[in-house]
Amino acid sequence: MSGTDFDVVVVGAGPAGSAAAIEVARAGRSVCLLERGPSPGSKNMYGGVVYGRILDTLVPAWWEQAPVERWVTRRSTMLISGDQALTVDFRNPGWGEAPHNGATAYRPEFDSWLAGVAVDAGAELVCSTTATGLIREAGQVVGVRTDRPNGDLRASVVVACDGVNSFLAKEAGMYPHDDPSNFTVGVKETIALPRHVIDERFAVRGDEGVDIEILGCTGDVPGGGFVYTNRSTVAVGLVLSLPALAAGGTRPEEILRLLKAHPAIAPLIEGGEVVEYSAHVIPEAGYDMMPELVGDGILVAGDAAAMCLAAGIWLEGVNFAIGSGALAGRTAALAARRGDASAAGLAGYRSSLESSFVLSDHRRLRDAPHLVMSDLAQRVLPAVACGVVEDVFTVTNPTPKPGMRRIVRQRLRRHGVRLRDLFREGLRALRTFG
Repeated sequence: MSGTDFDVVVVGAGPAGSAAAIEVARAGRSVCLLERGPSPGSKNMYGGVVYGRILDTLVPAWWEQAPVERWVTRRSTMLISGDQALTVDFRNPGWGEAPHNGATAYRPEFDSWLAGVAVDAGAELVCSTTATGLIREAGQVVGVRTDRPNGDLRASVVVACDGVNSFLAKEAGMYPHDDPSNFTVGVKETIALPRHVIDERFAVRGDEGVDIEILGCTGDVPGGGFVYTNRSTVAVGLVLSLPALAAGGTRPEEILRLLKAHPAIAPLIEGGEVVEYSAHVIPEAGYDMMPELVGDGILVAGDAAAMCLAAGIWLEGVNFAIGSGALAGRTAALAARRGDASAAGLAGYRSSLESSFVLSDHRRLRDAPHLVMSDLAQRVLPAVACGVVEDVFTVTNPTPKPGMRRIVRQRLRRHGVRLRDLFREGLRALRTFG
């Protein structure tokens, strides 16, 4: 590949990279999609739900092609305190019909499919190849070096989609800070169960699936948990504060073991066989940790740009990766056609992101990760909520039933929370999510 020239080189064949390559190829420009794994998605350690709405214009009727496990028709939020659990459960059978809302998928299959769409559009996919650095001329990025002999790839624009804590963005000087508190670590077990058992335990049928998000299940380490269904496996996992995990000395496997043993979770996975364990780092802080997105000859998209929305009730990443990747691809193709890949020539990428859901959602919810990881949300809220519900439904005969106001005040007092503090945090949450 020595001296090989392309209009655009996209590094990383995840959802962001493949979306970028699709747009570049469809614009009639040459594009190389570089992937360090033996196939797209083979290095992915993802645990979550794919929200495919952004694919509607990129891959029409994508739901007829994409390798989906189940369509999420049941979404639950669970608060755990000790052995107790309080769940808000929402069902919408309409989400099981086209054009759908969210889906569970095995990312190696999903990523390979989307990269295949890029190849069909005209992109050149090169796997088992790592970008080891940037090629610069007169201060401008003009390509990447790879770990292949004579493997330099030259291009008008490099789109860095090389994952969380992007090596290329750092080399380009686009990450001004590297605060460990901005990151979490995700751990996940995939547990095999017969499909009919999953259907019975989660009360779903056919291709219907369930996504359960959990708060209060991580002990002294701020974070959260999740359970979601595939066809014949159930994924159970955690997202944990990286600094707190390191400081506390608790192994994530132990916290996950405790979650799996909880009375609200254990019956769902009983008798299952663990077929996979994986872990990966997540850019938790979203908008507040994003790097510079545009440089001379380089754009940054997806997880490399910290475009992961960890906002409590909204836990999304793939849709932001696809959205940012597609806009990066359009910008890169236009810059290559105009012959101007300077930062000024690529500036349209930032403005496109600002006017799209990608940055507007991240900016509006920029305080949500900090709010969700606060002590009040992590420990006090689950304990108070579970306690209040326990008191409401406990029959106290012959003692008369206490009033709701008294129940709430007693539970708040027990956890050292004043009403005005709760009101203040409620206003903060309203400003964040409103």
